[in-house]
Amino acid sequence: MHITETTLPGVRLIEPKSFGDERGYFMETWNQARYAEIGIKEHFVQDNLSFSRRGVVRGLHFQHPHGQGKLVYVLQGEVFDVAVDVRVGSPTFGKTAVAVLSSENRRQFYIPPGFAHGFCVTSETALFAYKCTEYYDAAAEASLLWNDPALAIDWPVHSPELSFKDRTALALNEFPVERLPVYAG
Repeated sequence: MHITETTLPGVRLIEPKSFGDERGYFMETWNQARYAEIGIKEHFVQDNLSFSRRGVVRGLHFQHPHGQGKLVYVLQGEVFDVAVDVRVGSPTFGKTAVAVLSSENRRQFYIPPGFAHGFCVTSETALFAYKCTEYYDAAAEASLLWNDPALAIDWPVHSPELSFKDRTALALNEFPVERLPVYAG
């Protein structure tokens, strides 16, 4: 497997080995021992799938407390994926890392707890998989404004389809500090 470190500490782009022939391909998407060797030692407790059409933006979401680390990848289609450091006191607070994930490139993106996550569907449709290190907690859920000017994310869409929660999300500088995770150093 090939690992690319991003500009955000702990956020990694992973390219698992895949084995193919004229019938298709085989790929291991998760192996606790192998991923621990590259520093992803968390225990995943929940898997999620979302299906969306072109122009849908989901996010930017995070939980605090009960932050979720996420290992994400695309089973069908393509997305523009984003991680944002929302840990108060972090040297990279408010900085972003992006990746294009698709069923063709078979890449995975690992986003540790303490980061917001979101994506935009750039193909006709996309089937998106998440492995999460913490259970979903509606009381801890938060949404960061997808197009917060301070984040300067170069989204591939200008008028996305959004949920009510994402349309009414706060910019990072509007969040009460107690609603944000704290950098542990």
